[in-house]
Amino acid sequence: MAKNIAILGSTGSIGTQTLDVVRNLHNINVCVLTTNQNIELLEKQIIEFSPQLVCVMSTEKGNELRGKLNNPNLEIVTGLEGLVKAATFDCVDTVLTAVSGNIGIKLTFEAIRAGKNIALANKESLIAAGGIIMQLAKDYGVQIYPVDSEHSAIYQCLQGSAENKINRILLTASGGPFRGRTKQGLEKVTVAEALNHPVWSMGKKNTIDSATLMNKGLEMIEAKWLFNVDVSQIEVIIHPQSIIHSAVEFEDNSIIAQLSEPDMRLPIQYALTYPQRLKSPCKKIDFALQNFLTFEKPDLETFRCLKLAYFAIEVGGTMPAVLNAANEVAIERFLVGNITFLKIPDLIEQTMNAHKSKLHYNLDDLLEADNWAKAFASKLDIEKTWGQGYCFKKGDVKIY
Repeated sequence: MAKNIAILGSTGSIGTQTLDVVRNLHNINVCVLTTNQNIELLEKQIIEFSPQLVCVMSTEKGNELRGKLNNPNLEIVTGLEGLVKAATFDCVDTVLTAVSGNIGIKLTFEAIRAGKNIALANKESLIAAGGIIMQLAKDYGVQIYPVDSEHSAIYQCLQGSAENKINRILLTASGGPFRGRTKQGLEKVTVAEALNHPVWSMGKKNTIDSATLMNKGLEMIEAKWLFNVDVSQIEVIIHPQSIIHSAVEFEDNSIIAQLSEPDMRLPIQYALTYPQRLKSPCKKIDFALQNFLTFEKPDLETFRCLKLAYFAIEVGGTMPAVLNAANEVAIERFLVGNITFLKIPDLIEQTMNAHKSKLHYNLDDLLEADNWAKAFASKLDIEKTWGQGYCFKKGDVKIY
């Protein structure tokens, strides 16, 4: 039976790779496509995949698209209301959430309430609202299939092992472009250097996250919720070759790992075809060429973002939402030259230190914390305020 999918964020990196996967399969119908404002690429996707509904976040761009198309079988909607309609469209079985930002939380929330299975690529849904989202999925009897390569690897390692106790989840990281550098060696890095990832091709935000190791911190928080484990059971390991995408150690100390060449199309396809494994265009590993795999511990003092992420989930409540929001602002400020690379964790730390974490929260509380953190981090003069008594310690965190 053919699967009917909605791709929220079809013109982004994950969205376009998802359509690459669809081209190689014969049992998936693309019913819904959405974009923020890239209507040029969206128009090409419409012609190729013939969706029933498309959404453009920008109302102006949506109206422009309507003027260019004359298709009575296609419904074009705009704005947040249109995105919610896209996430809950009647004929859709699975919603792939590849939009970025906290808007993805609401869309994941509404899709679950509409009974849709989720192929999850929106990080914010679990970083900020993991407890709410996972409970909601359980209540509505829907499945969440992780799209991120590391979480997909863990998910694959756990198949057939439901009754076995997990000792550790080994969450692997490439180490990014600055692996092995000291703080002194990071003082003058440029945006171009930070965007030059040695293995993966990703959007700018995810690439900078890899350079700071914040990506592993965020993935650690997601893994806690996805796999119902304690943070103490998640160990981040630097693995520069990016062949082992993550592994699970069980109670008998045996380890099951998922290996493949780095290619996001593989976890995307697994999320869309689960439990089947179908032929894919992904390259096979040649072990005669890839004949060594190395591992090392992350440097938490040089790459403090990972340390801050562990701290945020330890504090809990709305703090992970603040961590994520402050990180988004810090990256934006770095990309435009407003702060240096080493100021990214400083900006995040000060924002977390100023936040009053609310331990008993709902979706509105999370969105309010996100908005507060973005406003605070955007206005913070990191050069003037750092060193004036800020010291982020758990005992100093304001919780109510």
